[in-house]
Amino acid sequence: MGHGIKALVFDVFGTLVDWRNSVAREGEAWGGPRGLKVDWYAFADAWRGAYHPSMDKVRKGERPWTILDILHRETLDRLLDQFGITGLTEDEKDHWNRVWHRLTPWPDTVPGLLALKPKFILATASNGNVGLLLNMAKNAGMPFDTILSAELCQHYKPDPVMYRSLYTFLGLKPHEVLMTAAHNSDLVAASKQGLSTAFFPRPTEYGPAQEKDKKAEHDFTFVATDLIDLARQLRAI
Repeated sequence: MGHGIKALVFDVFGTLVDWRNSVAREGEAWGGPRGLKVDWYAFADAWRGAYHPSMDKVRKGERPWTILDILHRETLDRLLDQFGITGLTEDEKDHWNRVWHRLTPWPDTVPGLLALKPKFILATASNGNVGLLLNMAKNAGMPFDTILSAELCQHYKPDPVMYRSLYTFLGLKPHEVLMTAAHNSDLVAASKQGLSTAFFPRPTEYGPAQEKDKKAEHDFTFVATDLIDLARQLRAI
């Protein structure tokens, strides 16, 4: 197992699942029969755009610990007004908020995880709350061995506490844990806490005009084209 790696921990949103197309597709399927004329890609972008600002208030101590499901719902309530979507029941709003529990994986995600699973411990390393990640993994068929979440340590990435919790929970040394992500900044923060790092790009995560994270911008432990390529580099295939 190359470089002494014993576990792979994964950023989830964008790295393993295609949040933008998933939200837009479900919006179109849900809104069409209701006669809603909404740019669902703009809706998805706006929802995701509030992700870091909403967590920043928690990081800075401006509000107590709050899980991502609640932050997503607060954003949703604002977006429904912004996009002129009215008349939803509470159950409909809750179901729509849980679209983040139903995101579709990228084509290489599940095959890559299945290839890695016999040789390595596989876990999430996400700002998503535990219930969200469990539901997403179950729905998408992602075969994690355990769910590690910011909720467990009540610190959102890129707080160092979150990265240190990953190897602490697994009972491993930092370098034995491979933080895997399609985002340069996530990996830089992880490397500062001693974790090994693996990058592969998701060049359309933010749509066809995406400019950031199209390539590795630092000297990571592994750089791959996708998760299956990473599995090959780790000699899991």
